[in-house]
Amino acid sequence: MKITILTLFPEMFSALHASILGRAERSGKLDLEVLDIRDYTEDKHKKCDDYPFGGGAGMVMTPQPVGSAVEAADPAHRARRIYLSPKGRTLTQQRVMELAEEEHLVLLCGHYEGVDQRAIDLFIDEEISIGDYVLTGGELPAMVLADCVARYLDGVLSPGSLVQESFSEGLLEYPHYTRPVEYRGMEVPEVLRSGNHAEIDRWRREQSLRITERQRPDLLKGEKA
Repeated sequence: MKITILTLFPEMFSALHASILGRAERSGKLDLEVLDIRDYTEDKHKKCDDYPFGGGAGMVMTPQPVGSAVEAADPAHRARRIYLSPKGRTLTQQRVMELAEEEHLVLLCGHYEGVDQRAIDLFIDEEISIGDYVLTGGELPAMVLADCVARYLDGVLSPGSLVQESFSEGLLEYPHYTRPVEYRGMEVPEVLRSGNHAEIDRWRREQSLRITERQRPDLLKGEKA
């Protein structure tokens, strides 16, 4: 898969070249491209924003550099073009898995007060939000989306790592423990040391249900502990 990120602040994305995503890049499973929108402006001063019509606080990203950057990244419109925006549909695990089936994603990071609506209408397929809050720009949401999607690319993680994690079955994940057996008076639950895999599976299921009921009851949808 190829993920192209369009941003005014490309230096923010160095973190994506580390850890698991970095290994996925080096192995050829992920092609991560970051393009600076300023490189596509026709303004001699590299200006990419202006005051909003109708007044109001802040600046708005102008349509020309955004449109030109999108077209440079995806000339034939074969990619799924996404604008990271608090107005978008909330990102879910199901949507992540759907996006992982795409061959190319183009992620547009807004900044300031947002992007001229004409650029969105002309060049964007969908808007996605990572939650009901507002950030200073779309860079962090783009990192979140890229990380989420890349985990589901074939060969990036072992299949077992994806099976029993939070949201994989509509529940939150059960607790994890490792060595030592005792730490500051707290011991690893005996069932996890028993070697009885049926009992371990049952314990983990019960824990997932309890945690989900406590933390995210909206996810249960009729599930009973």
